[in-house]
Amino acid sequence: MRAYHLFIRLTVYYVAISATVYTAVTLYPSLQEFLPIGGAETLLSGPGDDPFESVEIGATRVTNLGDSLIWLVIAVTGAILTIIPVSWVYMAIRRRDEYDQSLVETIMILPIAVTSIVIIVHNSLALAFSLAGIVGGVRFRNTLKSSGDALYILLAIGIGLSAGIGAMEIAVVMSMAFNYVFLILWVNDYGGRKGAHRYMRKISKSHHDNNDQIEEQKQPEAGEA
Repeated sequence: MRAYHLFIRLTVYYVAISATVYTAVTLYPSLQEFLPIGGAETLLSGPGDDPFESVEIGATRVTNLGDSLIWLVIAVTGAILTIIPVSWVYMAIRRRDEYDQSLVETIMILPIAVTSIVIIVHNSLALAFSLAGIVGGVRFRNTLKSSGDALYILLAIGIGLSAGIGAMEIAVVMSMAFNYVFLILWVNDYGGRKGAHRYMRKISKSHHDNNDQIEEQKQPEAGEA
């Protein structure tokens, strides 16, 4: 039942956001110039002759400070709106004993940082190398509890990159595919085995009982030794 409610929630959310954007563009056609979309066509058209040529992003359509700020606000807002349903999926399917609130907060904030960074360095190879040096000097000691959690971080980075280069259509497709596939895997318990460690479900009680019996048998032997 919880999976069904999550499916309905995700579908209603994506439909509502799409309808809102479509209505806004219909009522205000000039708003289309500020939407961070269309970057996918540039990426899929193939690389240019110069491998160091900067990627043309949607922000190049604006010509003054006011327009740039509007474009940036819309891009960041789009990244946030795209990552929100991803956090819903994590909160719904993650095992309670390994749930990590800091990961939820990270995937919510990470697309904002990545979007801004991509806009900063997209047109300057020197800035890109400088940023790599700065990031290399900052050490992150956070260890994820599961490889599945790393997928959320990777998706958050992908959404931020897509928003930063003006390809929100890629971010939306990634978000929808990720959420619905994860939901299907959760419902079907794909790859799960009795007594094995599971990412989205608790280990069966019988498995814990067997482990307890094994530990009880080992303790007397250790005492005798």
